[in-house]
Amino acid sequence: MKNFWVRTVSAVVYVALFLGCIYSGQLLNNRLAGGLILTAFLLFVACGCTFEFFRIVGKQGSTPCRPLGYVYTVGTMLLVALVPVLNAGNGFALTWIAYTVFPMLFAVSAIVQLWQHSEQPFRDAAYTVVPMLYAAIPLALMPWLHFNHNALVMVLIMVWMNDNGAYMGGSVYGKHKMWPRHSPGKTWEGTATGIVVTLLVAWFVGPLFNAGIARVHWLALGLICSVIDTLGDLVESMLKRSVGMKDSGSIMPGHGGFLDRFDSLLVATPFVFVYLTLFVQP
Repeated sequence: MKNFWVRTVSAVVYVALFLGCIYSGQLLNNRLAGGLILTAFLLFVACGCTFEFFRIVGKQGSTPCRPLGYVYTVGTMLLVALVPVLNAGNGFALTWIAYTVFPMLFAVSAIVQLWQHSEQPFRDAAYTVVPMLYAAIPLALMPWLHFNHNALVMVLIMVWMNDNGAYMGGSVYGKHKMWPRHSPGKTWEGTATGIVVTLLVAWFVGPLFNAGIARVHWLALGLICSVIDTLGDLVESMLKRSVGMKDSGSIMPGHGGFLDRFDSLLVATPFVFVYLTLFVQP
């Protein structure tokens, strides 16, 4: 019972802080200030995810260049997240980064390994870049979802409802294990329940956040969030189990670390971003 209340209080604080940052612009009646506050919060989370990722792969004997990894994370957050905040462009304007900057960053990481004396330099060069790809970019895309489509909170709701629906469905009638190697608690029955709950929420609640997005698109986004949410959770479980860890950190009592709390969002956000960019006009 004590652990239940710890988890509950921790979750309430987390939700209140996240939503407070998202709606800080409306509360302050200042769009720019709100965007900067949201970006600062997401930058803090990105650095926390980077720290936890480096700690996890360090248990495998990897030695990525951590200072360079933090530079990539911070630089990506400031470069990508501030585009919608400053009205500096749209979603398509970000594509040049993938074609030019990212290959350059890996090249720099590989060059740095010349002085690192690593036994597996290309592995460590890759791990230096991974936090930027895995955490910083998805988090940096969240302001775009908020300012261009008013969809960020709805994405959070769909991910949370999928998690809760899967947990309740699995607890009540879950029998068939989905992926026992990486997550023994997940069942096909729970996953199906989570998808159904998410689709219902997407259909009825989505238009309340943005009536300009047709219900068929909200259903598609609900399906993306529910399916990718489940896979994202499995990916993070796979990462932790590869080094025998239960939680990625302890920043949130009862919930674990940054990666434990944001694992699903980190994987789902880029898919949502691509769908909205390709099929829905801002």
